[in-house]
Amino acid sequence: MDNLQFFPILVVGFVVSLGLTPVARQLAMRLGVVAIPNNRTIHADHKPLMGGLAIYSGFALALVLFSPPAYLTQFGSVLAGAAFIALVGLLDDRYNLGIRTRFIAAAVAGTVVVVSGVRFEMTGVTLIDGAITVFWIMALTNALNFQDNMDGLAAGCSAIAAAFFLLIALSQGLVLVALLSAAVLGSAVGFLIYNFAPSSTFMGDMGALMLGFVLSIIAVKLDMVQGPVAPQWLIPVLVLWLPAFDINLVIFTRLSEGRSPGQAGRDHTSHRLMSLGLSSRRVLLILYGLCVLFGAGALALSWAPSWPLALALIALIALLYLVAAQIRAHYQLEPGKRPATPATT
Repeated sequence: MDNLQFFPILVVGFVVSLGLTPVARQLAMRLGVVAIPNNRTIHADHKPLMGGLAIYSGFALALVLFSPPAYLTQFGSVLAGAAFIALVGLLDDRYNLGIRTRFIAAAVAGTVVVVSGVRFEMTGVTLIDGAITVFWIMALTNALNFQDNMDGLAAGCSAIAAAFFLLIALSQGLVLVALLSAAVLGSAVGFLIYNFAPSSTFMGDMGALMLGFVLSIIAVKLDMVQGPVAPQWLIPVLVLWLPAFDINLVIFTRLSEGRSPGQAGRDHTSHRLMSLGLSSRRVLLILYGLCVLFGAGALALSWAPSWPLALALIALIALLYLVAAQIRAHYQLEPGKRPATPATT
């Protein structure tokens, strides 16, 4: 593909998201779609929650204006699914529908995408591959939403992931993946300008669910693997390592403590790092750096598949999990100590 074919999509996504974020912020304040301060947040005022409107608008308009005719049908299905997920997220931001509704919505959207022909080809059995794909979409959609617990984290994580998906797609000649990734990258960075700590607005579930949904679809469309067992299967997991890592860490922690996985708490990766006394910006830089590290590992695997490299990266993730678990254990031993924590949505 022409390596500059993605550029107009990236630019339009960025400009539209950047320009509409202040509009979405004012609209959210008028409609009462705001994050109200509570004992789990550090923001002292009402924060608007409709940044997702600007993100989706930038993403959608970029694709509508510049997508090649050959991909209009596939882009249309992705845009429709993303619109549905964003609408559910908006209703959740306003009326607090709950985690069960978010998972059901992601499962419905994922099923529609699978029926349209987008699925992993892991086993060669359509029904099994379809079920795996729906689970992946459902899990990653909500995993990215879990990352929206700190200024700049979900948007930055999405932008980094999209950037590496874009690089991989360009190196492999994957046109559809490159264009989708460029649209996500531009719209996420446009919003991040207003969302980086200290933020003036939040993306809300409307934005986080939509970004997670699209990124999960991009991962499915990467489709670089021949055969059921190959190190390339790790590429999307490495690019999206933080949301995948964090949702597993949080769910395991909450279940082991006898709590519901949907119960909000200060047990995310970002919270654990801040419990060590790190500032929110330092936590962001650490997590951004790890996202870049694992994204680079994924890029290397796309160029030269290697089981030793794949196993080394898996071992590093396992080590990080053990470290994160120990930070949580140490924090539990000192329940009276309450460090400053990021906003949790």
